[in-house]
Parts: sequence; structure tokens; C-alpha cells
Amino acid sequence: MSDERKDGKPRMSGSKPSGEKRSWKAKSQVKAEAQTRMMDQRVKTARGRKISSTLWLKRQLNDPYVKKAKLDGYRSRAAYKLKELDDQFKLLSRGDIVVDLGAAPGGWSQVAVERKAKQIIGIDILPVGPVAGADIIEMDFMDEKAPEVLINMLGGQADLVMSDLAANTTGHKNTDHMRTVALVEAAADFALQVLKPGGHFVTKVFQGGAEVNLLNTLKHRFEYVRHAKPKASRVGSPEIYLVAKGFRAK
Repeated sequence: MSDERKDGKPRMSGSKPSGEKRSWKAKSQVKAEAQTRMMDQRVKTARGRKISSTLWLKRQLNDPYVKKAKLDGYRSRAAYKLKELDDQFKLLSRGDIVVDLGAAPGGWSQVAVERKAKQIIGIDILPVGPVAGADIIEMDFMDEKAPEVLINMLGGQADLVMSDLAANTTGHKNTDHMRTVALVEAAADFALQVLKPGGHFVTKVFQGGAEVNLLNTLKHRFEYVRHAKPKASRVGSPEIYLVAKGFRAK
């Protein structure tokens, strides 16, 4: 029988295709792959989107930590950065009182809850959905009233101040650097106000790390100061983290 119909188009056969058999896949896996293809297609075809936004979406789509965060129930991939830092430097202990600066979307607070912190106070200029076991307020940490508000919420001293604060970028390298430095310095100043003796401080920094003056201050006030880049931090990202352990009260 001819393989073509009268109209010249190829005939569709109802028999099974010859050759290697397809491997069986769970329905959930098939569904996940289909959703990924659909999302990728939307990224490619969305009109009016900036190239930078399209690249960010594609990177998010293909980021294994983003996918893992969804499976593990974390708000963001940043949760794994804190988990790695804690595993390496032992920042969190059961019963700790923790301050989370730049808490949105809540991943670091989730990890602190998971690791049995007693009290978690968080702040971010963006709204953060409720995190069971944490008290997070919507407020700009750079507001001059913010430190006092957080101190009143604490009602005492903290065991750990952790900061994932990041300034909105302008595209101007020097301006962005100065904004980031200001955030890091404000976070460090707050930590020096509220930490218990022996407490810890961890903060995001960029480029070459913390400024020399700040680094010297932290080395004077803490027993141990190190820079670290967790594996969960993207390879091409300039972010690193500054870890200061063993606060020395004056």
C-alpha cells in the first residue's frame, strides 16, 4: 500500500513505531516537564519584556536551587546559602534569638525556624508573607527609626544578626557600590548594638568584600572574621558573605 494519500500528504499509521521503546515516566515527571516547556516558551515569546528580564527568567527557570527550593518548601534559593553558612560556621543554635535584616521573601527566617531558633525578628521594605515562628515587619531598615523598632521588638539582646540586604542597582558601578557599603555598615552597626557577648553576625557583601575600615572594626570586636561564598550562590554573582563570630562586648 502506498505511504501517501490521494492528496499527496503522508498517511498516518496507527501501529506502534519501530525501534527503541520509550522509557516509562511518572505522570508527575511528565507534568513537570510539560510545565517547564510551557514556561520556557512564555519566556521566549513574551512581548515588551526587556532582554535583561528575559535572561533573568530563563536563569531562574534553569537554576537547580530554584527548583529544589520549590520542592523543599523554601521561599527562595537563598535558604540554601544560609544552610551552607550555618553548616560551615555553626551560626545557629537551638533557642537562639535571631534578627533577619532584608528578610524578604522569608527563606532565611524559614531556616532559622527549622534550626530551632527561639525568637526571630525580621524586617524588609517589601511585604513578606507570614512565616510560622517569625515576626517580620514591613519597613525600610535604612529608616532612622528602624533600629529602635527592632530593639523594642527584641526586648533584649540577640544571638545572631543576619543580613541579606541588597540595594536596588542603578547600573552605575560606583553608586551601586556605595549603596551596598552603606547597607553593610548599617547592618554591622546594628549588630554591634544588639548582640550578646559571644554572638554572631553574617552579612552579604559584594565585589572585594567589606570595606577596610569596617573589616578592621569587626576584627577588633569579634574573635573570628571570614569571607565565604556558598555553593548556592551563583558562580557569576559578585556576592560573598562576611561571617563574624564571637562578639566581644566592650
